[in-house]
Amino acid sequence: MSSFPPNTPRLLRGGLVLVDPTTGAVLKIIALQYNPDTLTRSLQIKAASADTGDHLEALRLKGPPVETIKVEAEIDATDSLEGGDSQALQSGLHPQLAAIETLVYPSSAHLQSVNSEASGGSIEIAPAQAPLPLFVFGPKRIAPVRITELSITEEAFDAALNPIRAKVSLGLRVLTVDDLGFEAKGGGLFMSYLQAKEQLAQGAPGGSFALLGINGIP
Repeated sequence: MSSFPPNTPRLLRGGLVLVDPTTGAVLKIIALQYNPDTLTRSLQIKAASADTGDHLEALRLKGPPVETIKVEAEIDATDSLEGGDSQALQSGLHPQLAAIETLVYPSSAHLQSVNSEASGGSIEIAPAQAPLPLFVFGPKRIAPVRITELSITEEAFDAALNPIRAKVSLGLRVLTVDDLGFEAKGGGLFMSYLQAKEQLAQGAPGGSFALLGINGIP
């Protein structure tokens, strides 16, 4: 039975979904405990160079813009501690923080494998291929991303020095078909992300010359 009162919209949570970059199989889901109050996005335009002397180049776009996202979220173990949650009592927020931190580490198994290959005389050792993170902030915003920055501020601790309240700051860069290619699973996810933007843009109210205070274009 749902714990939500009738006719009460259920609060969705933002988070990250880790998928296999080849098959798209879901590997892990990390949901934010509390949604951030703000979401900062920046788009750096990929414009064609005007140095060629071709006047039409000023209007050309070389590809999708570089979109970066900054998310700041809070994590708090107070309710879990008051409810007697055994994991929270034993480890505080360590498991939640570790789940986020390991997103930016190669696995220990891979590091051991690299060391074994290097010890065996291997010259070329491929870097680890990490899972593809998808930033999900509601059904209208699902984007393949790369984590570019991670900052954690631990603000309170229990008697065993386990963190029980923390702020997490995530810097993300949206990966496009320029990064992933059209044929890759991530490239298809980016195209769905872009097409969702285009569909939403069609619902924006149109303006008029009168609203702009002009009669038309000279």
